[in-house]
Amino acid sequence: MVLEWGFLSIIMTKAQLVNSLYCLGRRCYDYIAMEQQLREAFARRQKQTITDPKRIPSAVLVPIYYREGQCYILFTRRTEKVKEHKGQISFPGGARQDGESLLETALRESSEEIGLAPADVEILGQLDDTLTVVSNYIVTPFVGVILWPYNLKADGWETDEIIEAPITALLDKNSREDKDEVIEGKPVTSYFYHYGGRVIWGATARILHQFLDIFVRAMKS
Repeated sequence: MVLEWGFLSIIMTKAQLVNSLYCLGRRCYDYIAMEQQLREAFARRQKQTITDPKRIPSAVLVPIYYREGQCYILFTRRTEKVKEHKGQISFPGGARQDGESLLETALRESSEEIGLAPADVEILGQLDDTLTVVSNYIVTPFVGVILWPYNLKADGWETDEIIEAPITALLDKNSREDKDEVIEGKPVTSYFYHYGGRVIWGATARILHQFLDIFVRAMKS
């Protein structure tokens, strides 16, 4: 379905059109404002970059979308077939290949793992680099908006399941558990998010924690 608005030509599925009309009836301008506030919040902050030639550069995509009056965030559950992080909750992503940027890495991996076309992602900004403890990666997270519904499909090799979580559920104080730990000789606070009988931890939880902090601050601005 093609919608013509002035000089804009927007291709939407019937389901996306229905969701958009529902959104308009539910004050969709709130979603537009939210997207703009997030974009501005990312533009104001100074991203923290980690450089270490001994570690492997990698990138992930943090996909968010608006559905029936709520903002959702998308996770994946890794299969038991992969070499590292078996069965863990993560964001789509992986190691950078030769000749590509970190953003291209995040988009390529998202396409391979869950069938999300790079052209269908609107990048809002970046989060700080973070490290994985065992697998020795530097992870660069990109936050992107996608239209919903979207015909995503877990590839079955790297990704076993696609998990949708409303941001309000993750912001619930009862969903998060903090633990003081020592990692590589340094005291750190580790985060554990509980949702739908699953536990989000490790680098994914650190990325999520920072995104939620930025999200809350942006919505208050």
